[in-house]
Amino acid sequence: MKNIVKNTIILLCITLVVGVLLGLIYEVTAKPRAEQAEKAKQAAYQAVFADAVSFEEIEGFDYDALAGIVAEKGVTPDVAKVTEIVEAYDASGNKLGEVFTVETYKGYDGLIKFTVGIQSDGTVNGYSILDISETAGLGMKAKTSDWGKQFEGKNVDHFEYTKSGASADYEVDAIAGATRTTRAMVNGINAAVYAAGYLNGEGGQQ
Repeated sequence: MKNIVKNTIILLCITLVVGVLLGLIYEVTAKPRAEQAEKAKQAAYQAVFADAVSFEEIEGFDYDALAGIVAEKGVTPDVAKVTEIVEAYDASGNKLGEVFTVETYKGYDGLIKFTVGIQSDGTVNGYSILDISETAGLGMKAKTSDWGKQFEGKNVDHFEYTKSGASADYEVDAIAGATRTTRAMVNGINAAVYAAGYLNGEGGQQ
């Protein structure tokens, strides 16, 4: 009985010490992790707006209201949503367009997070992946192949994927063997396209 109590106390002490150490490690690494995340985000902004020299977040923006507007277009918040918008500016202070941070939730492995750059006239510059863990050689082609180039330079009101060969500007070829990833990416990009349309001409901010 004494040994059981003694061992229990020892295990409790070890657990407390480990917990304290893990908490300290988390606090010590919190700032570097935040700085690294910010660098990755800025790099993703620049990747979709190479000509921009600065990015400014729209203060006080109502993302819940935007989600409702995007849902009316066909992309509901449980499928994909815009979580952040920054405006891109050139060296002369001229606004070039917006960068939309999008989360899409229906990939093969769940969440895919990426930025989408869209010019003020609605032209899509492209996207840059922030977080993805799809199947290597299949869904990961959304990040590692030239598949995403199909969206670049397109000015359409939405995108659709096809398995029979894209023949219209709004169509993109699906990733072979990765329909769920394709659908998730297209839904996410459409969420950004709808948001851009609202901001720049459909009753939104000008």
